[in-house]
Amino acid sequence: MDQPVSIEPDSQRHSDQRPAEQGLILNRYRYMSSCGTGGFGTVLVCWDTRLQRRVAIKRMLLVQPGYATSEQIIDEALSEARTSSMLANPNIVTMYDFEVDRSWAYLVMEYVDGLTLTEFLARVEGGTLTNDECAYLVQSVGSALAYAHENGVLHLDIKPSNIMFERDGTIKLCDFGMATLASAAGYGGARGGTVGYMPPEQITGDLVDERCDVFALAVVCWQALTGENPFAAPTAEESLRRIERGPRREISQVDPDVTGMASEAIMQAISPNPALRPPSVEAFSNEVAFALGDPDAGGQSIKSLMLQSTDDSVEETEGYIREQLPIAYRYPWLADVIVRFATALTTGWSCFATSGAWAGTAGNAPIAIACGAAVLTAIWSPVGSLLAFASLMAAMLMSTSSAAATFWTISLVTAFGIWWVMVGRTDRLSACSLVLPSCASNALLAAPLAGFSLTPARAGATAVLSAYISSIVSTVSTHGFGADAAIASLTLGQLNPRNAAAYVVVGLAALLCATITTHWGSVRSSALGQLACMAVILFAQIFFMRVENGDIWAAASWIHVAVAVLLSVLLCIMAVIRGPLPTAEEV
Repeated sequence: MDQPVSIEPDSQRHSDQRPAEQGLILNRYRYMSSCGTGGFGTVLVCWDTRLQRRVAIKRMLLVQPGYATSEQIIDEALSEARTSSMLANPNIVTMYDFEVDRSWAYLVMEYVDGLTLTEFLARVEGGTLTNDECAYLVQSVGSALAYAHENGVLHLDIKPSNIMFERDGTIKLCDFGMATLASAAGYGGARGGTVGYMPPEQITGDLVDERCDVFALAVVCWQALTGENPFAAPTAEESLRRIERGPRREISQVDPDVTGMASEAIMQAISPNPALRPPSVEAFSNEVAFALGDPDAGGQSIKSLMLQSTDDSVEETEGYIREQLPIAYRYPWLADVIVRFATALTTGWSCFATSGAWAGTAGNAPIAIACGAAVLTAIWSPVGSLLAFASLMAAMLMSTSSAAATFWTISLVTAFGIWWVMVGRTDRLSACSLVLPSCASNALLAAPLAGFSLTPARAGATAVLSAYISSIVSTVSTHGFGADAAIASLTLGQLNPRNAAAYVVVGLAALLCATITTHWGSVRSSALGQLACMAVILFAQIFFMRVENGDIWAAASWIHVAVAVLLSVLLCIMAVIRGPLPTAEEV
């Protein structure tokens, strides 16, 4: 049997904090904002990149206090998904899907564009509804509950934050996390709820039936009419005492406009004895709605207030939302296509330049090798750095077997192997960051690329390794890769302080760029990171030009600097396409 859920005040329940999302949720949903908490989890507003619409996703951590195993959380979430999916009613939030991914379970449901009853009451004058508006509220929620009860489902957590108002005034009931399905022997025992809205039998864990939801709806009705909850308390025990004692004043004394049949029905529904309550939610809602006023007039009033409360100066349709979202949200495939194309192009370019040294230049062998490498990289981007590096190593080893060549090969393989395990196999753009500087014989290109796509530590390490490989490729290609003269020149070149200076510059530039980019995660911070990266490179260029040191600290070519600046501009455009990085901040 399921473990009972601890009963806590509504303000203290479900206080889990949302960590930064990594990419798409379930490879489909892009996080936009958080919209509070619900039964057993946090509710996120996300963009469905496949169907191009907003959805609400309840996310539940599979390891929570009070649960023996993650399977228990999955069972709870799956039960809610099944319960909600069987309730197809215009006044009930539609359930779309349920998925489990690693340590999280996800309930994907309809996004209601509007306000909860709690938020609505906070925005209207006096914090209460008129009689007509309350009649509309009770009629709508009563219709949803009556449909659920007909299908053997109790809600057991009726409260203002689980009642949603859409922009057109439609009322939706959400969060069936506490719902209990009817069995052959009747309804089961209560598993929890929200203090102030639970009847005595739910607080004490006794058997429950439809009259539990009748009690909670009556409390919501009382609160909507008067602005206060008569049974709100810091603990469940205190709330139980207040229910058994009864309200100090009848609702007709608190609100003189609520009299006669409406007052009698509400007072009867909040009785501590279930036998004294209305037998069904349908009977209660019909009686209260009829006695309070005109539900149709109340619906029109709520619709008018919703348009005012949500500041509808710009019509926030799904089409409008889509146009305002970053390009990557609207076309999630675009950034992936660009990354795959760029990585495949640089990998093919690198393999074409190095394969002639080990495959021969006769025929079209280098072209075939380059095309094959590009195709494989397009299929799986991280393999690009492996193929380009393997071609380079083959070029260095095929022409000579000297001890120096073996030393440089071992050093390169070791450095590359560590990098690929830590960075290259997980980040798709890292292959391009590593290979492009070697292809262009421009080590400066490593800094903006690595800083754009990686975390600070990984960006700095990738930029240094890329500059190191670029220096080696530039040296040995001049002398024919594996020739002894090339290896000797390589040994002397790496001892030159100018190479160490170049590694320091690109490493610092990439580190600074990635730090600024990932700290805020916005498109603007990505552009600012690229600007900082170029500032470091330009400062180093001017510094090296002004220092008289016998060509030890020689500056890079201004053409190389100009190409690096152009790459930064292109990456700023890519940042606009990619959109904000996944962070805890809302989109």
